[in-house]
Amino acid sequence: MVSSKPPRKVSWSNWAGNQSVDNVSLFKPRTEEEIQRAVQFAIANKLRVKAVGSGHSFTAIALSRDVLLDLSDYDAVIAIDNLANTVTVQAGIQLSKMNLILQSNGLAMQNLGDITYQTIAGAISTSTHGTGIKLTGIANQVVALRLVLADSSVVDCSATSNAELFNCARVGLGALGVISTVTLQLVPAFNLAVIEQPMRVDELLENLDHHIADNDHFEFFWVPHTGWALTKRNNRTLDATKPMGKMSHWYSKTLMENYAFGAVCMLGRARPSLIPKLAKALPASGRNEYSDSSFKVFASKRIVKFYEMEYAIPREACAEALNRVRRLVKDSGFFLNFPVEVRFTAPDEIPLSTASNRESAYIAVHIYKGMDFVPYFKAVESIMNSYQGRPHWGKLHFQNSETLAPRYPKWDLFQSVRNQVDQDRLFSNSYLETVLGK
Repeated sequence: MVSSKPPRKVSWSNWAGNQSVDNVSLFKPRTEEEIQRAVQFAIANKLRVKAVGSGHSFTAIALSRDVLLDLSDYDAVIAIDNLANTVTVQAGIQLSKMNLILQSNGLAMQNLGDITYQTIAGAISTSTHGTGIKLTGIANQVVALRLVLADSSVVDCSATSNAELFNCARVGLGALGVISTVTLQLVPAFNLAVIEQPMRVDELLENLDHHIADNDHFEFFWVPHTGWALTKRNNRTLDATKPMGKMSHWYSKTLMENYAFGAVCMLGRARPSLIPKLAKALPASGRNEYSDSSFKVFASKRIVKFYEMEYAIPREACAEALNRVRRLVKDSGFFLNFPVEVRFTAPDEIPLSTASNRESAYIAVHIYKGMDFVPYFKAVESIMNSYQGRPHWGKLHFQNSETLAPRYPKWDLFQSVRNQVDQDRLFSNSYLETVLGK
């Protein structure tokens, strides 16, 4: 039954502040039934509806001009199965909250991205990933979903029930329905030993396959305007943790990586010509070794706001593509105060996953908030296009359905499932019309 209580009209914006909407009808459901009633309201009034979490997508993927479902109050852990190593959670739970609960139950996610502000539904829907060439992204850890469909009915799906819908909805872009609950396959809690150190980027790229293969989780950050990269090796260990001391952690992760870096970015925005000189300070941090619980190592605090674009390309093209980005920066006159992040994952078989059917390298570029990202991002995108690059669905890009379709071997399967479950496009918006078609 449709609720008789009219929704509030609100304004909403994302974390970075580059996507916003005014005068949208807001629902904040606390139960699955309330999600259904919000969908029924949209149906009855011929409106479109989108769900939002923590707003960490840089694209307009979550924007609605009509009805917005804020799932921040729909964030409980429903069940933990210590025999099967699974957890079932409501879609609006943030990864940071879930990680703490899993740790207290002796469990962990096998891989995570470097930010945990996202909700679980937002993370899987946009193909968020971590790094580790033997591991897949977060969506491939999902073993079951409950979805509220475009007729407001609820469906359970898994590899053995509604399998095609399940496979597509794990990276569904919010186009197939509102995710209600997510069940994840977990592993026993584990610790990671960390080595962070700067390396000459030419030497790193010459030995890139070795670094990727010999570490459980390897990533690096090339510092524009320098010949240096900041590397991070995370490897599983059975030893007791040896975390950073409180002062060392505050100095390294809070002061240097956030406040000092933010001050450098502000100065660079005011006087871009200083950026190449300021960049030389980043690789001066030296070698750092410590160990801690996995979820504490994977993610870092992010205070400095930015815009981001990330592309997944075939892993074997990584060194060549990054060197082309380096030449672009050298020849273009761009002044860049954010490092270029590079990570790696195993392939999966999810239709719209950025790693669908191929081992992948991810190259992510950033621009400090308030600076013009378009020229730099478009120039980098033109390089990634030559490798059939796939954009992270929650990060900025300039693609459309015609340019994207040839890059995904199961594109037509996703479109077929979408037409079955949302023929009238109740869950569409301008972003989805661009990247998926009308």
